[in-house]
Amino acid sequence: MHLRTIQYFLAIADAGSLTAAAAAIPLAQPALTRQMRDLEKDMGVQLLQRLPRGVLLTPAGVTFYESAQRILNEAAMLRQRLSHQKNNQHARVVLGVSPTLARVLLPGLLENCFNILDKVELRTREAFTPALMDWLEKGVIDMAIMTNPGPGRNFSYLPLLGEPFALVSNKSMRLGSVVSIHHLIRIPLLMTSLHRHLVEKQMQALGMQLNVHSEIDSVDSIRELISRGPWATVMPVSVFKDLPVDTHITMSEISGIQINRMLVLATRMNAKSSQELSQVQELVESEVSRLMRHGVFSFGGSSPANLGV
Repeated sequence: MHLRTIQYFLAIADAGSLTAAAAAIPLAQPALTRQMRDLEKDMGVQLLQRLPRGVLLTPAGVTFYESAQRILNEAAMLRQRLSHQKNNQHARVVLGVSPTLARVLLPGLLENCFNILDKVELRTREAFTPALMDWLEKGVIDMAIMTNPGPGRNFSYLPLLGEPFALVSNKSMRLGSVVSIHHLIRIPLLMTSLHRHLVEKQMQALGMQLNVHSEIDSVDSIRELISRGPWATVMPVSVFKDLPVDTHITMSEISGIQINRMLVLATRMNAKSSQELSQVQELVESEVSRLMRHGVFSFGGSSPANLGV
């Protein structure tokens, strides 16, 4: 069933006869008759009652008439929206970001994009690095900020920064501002699977591994559990920088080993370069640099919520 066929049906219903409708369209009456027979065959019901002088709508025809008007109205509105988009087309860039970084980076980045790149629509999607790599490879996203991506993918990487991990715990556990690696391995931890893998990979040289109570692949859930009771985790320092000063959480440096993550901006090697991608990349680099200057990715420094843009 085509929109043109629906238009023919409405013309016949409004004119009251095939002859009058054929003259108004214009279309040869035999062709118009065939169109209506094919339409009734598609719908499985009789829509028009043929009379010696004209036609009448059957009950099914009345129902179809009302729906046909809505369909054509919606089609007209859709054409108008598509035409508007064509005349005011914005380039779209989709950026993938890890959940641990989104809360810190995206507010300032998006605000800068709104203010500076008026012809670019920046969309974001959150996931951990393995999913981001798959999305980037399949073209679901255009670029991604990843954590320690492994080799073997056809990506270009732009290093952004290295960020230390901290031991984060509820104050009731009474852990100091510095905790040794030997003390750390005795503390039951809540960990995401990705962070556990990154940390234990760096601990291999010492022949150590974490004491993981539970793997929970939800950063927000771990944050909430630690704020409620005697739990701890090891995460990048920026994940907990937006908490209020009077929080029940303590952040401790880990001595005896340097545990960190490398954040990189990844794009596909075979992707077409564009001005929009370059502009978004510049804004990402600028926002990361701004946050670094305020100490968001290091011990001490400011809370992202208090930085302003």
